[in-house]
Order: sequence, then C-alpha cells, then structure tokens
Amino acid sequence: MVTTRTRTHRLLFGAVAGALALLATGCSDDPDGKPADVSVTADKLCGGAVVTKDAAKAIEVITGETRFIASGESSTVTDAAEELTREAITSTNERGDICRIYPYAPVDELRIRWVLMSNAPKGTPDPKFTRLPMGERAGAAHDTAYVTFACGRNQPDYISAWAEATGRPTEPEGDERPLKNAYATLAHAFALAMAKELNCEDNAGLKPKPSLIPAS
Repeated sequence: MVTTRTRTHRLLFGAVAGALALLATGCSDDPDGKPADVSVTADKLCGGAVVTKDAAKAIEVITGETRFIASGESSTVTDAAEELTREAITSTNERGDICRIYPYAPVDELRIRWVLMSNAPKGTPDPKFTRLPMGERAGAAHDTAYVTFACGRNQPDYISAWAEATGRPTEPEGDERPLKNAYATLAHAFALAMAKELNCEDNAGLKPKPSLIPAS
C-alpha cells in the first residue's frame, strides 16, 4: 500500500511521464513520433491489459468504430509507472496523459488522463455531470467522465482518472445515458488500474465493475 505522499507522487508521476515518453517514441514506427497507422481492435489499445471487455465496448460506443490506430505495446500504466518510480516530484498537483486513442471517426481522439490532487474534491460538481457512486467522487457527461479515489491512510492523495473526447464530438440526439455510461466505464477501468498499480488499500474501494446508477 502507498503510505507516503512521496511514494504516491513517484508512482503517479511515473505513470504520467512514462506514458508521455512512450507516446512520443514507443507507440510509433514513425521517426516523427506519430502513431503508427496500424488497425487494431479496442481490446488491444493502451497495452491491452487495462482495456477490459466492458472498456472495449465503451470505446466502441463512444467512437462508433471497431478499429483503431495502434497505441503501442509499451504504452501501459504498469510499464510507465515502473520506469519512473525512482523519480520524485515536488508539486502537489500534477496531471498528464496516459493513453490517447485514435479512431477512424468524427471524434478526433479519445484522451485518457490522470490528475493528482493533495486535497479531497470539494464544492458543487459541474451540473453537466451525472454523479455516480464510485470512489470519492465520480461523474459522467455525454463527452467526458471522471472517477476520483483516495490512496493512502493518514494523508491520502486524491487521484482522478478522466476519459474525454477532444475536438468537437457530436452531441447525442435523445437519450444520453449510453454515452455517459460508456465514458464512466472507461474512466473506472483506468482508475481501478491506477489504484492497483499504486497498491492502494482494497484498490481504493473501487469495485471490479463500474457503478452506473446515479447517486442520490
């Protein structure tokens, strides 16, 4: 279990910075660092280990596609964290990319990112989000979702996993729930993977499956 702020920061920074480095190099056969235009299924993205069956289906629902540009075998939470756990950071607020998913669809890209906070989330959430009973706070909208969890006993850090579309995603006509559920499922999958990588006690209270029934 992560019991110190420094340890948590090292692990999270490793995941963030390592992923960025891998996206610039290991995720591509192109010398310019662009993603290799190799078509793969959703379950092969981001190293494959994090993309569960439910997460893969969520990616397909969001993008309307079943084939994607490969993100590289080394672009995983585990590899990125292991690479840079030796490095320490001094800031108490960090953020960065873990994986970027490139579909052949109107969504320019699907971005998975992590945000590290030193304090618990406070205030009233943005009304665009439907609140969900996961972790410390979770919410979903038709184009983004997040799951925030605490890691550590005495002075826990708060880590959010975000899944969001970039560009100008088309607003859904009619019921938004399928898209909201898809984004929430994807954010939960990466939040759970990060909690496991950080050795958070009891996986930071995150269940194996996302909780998609809105919080009361």
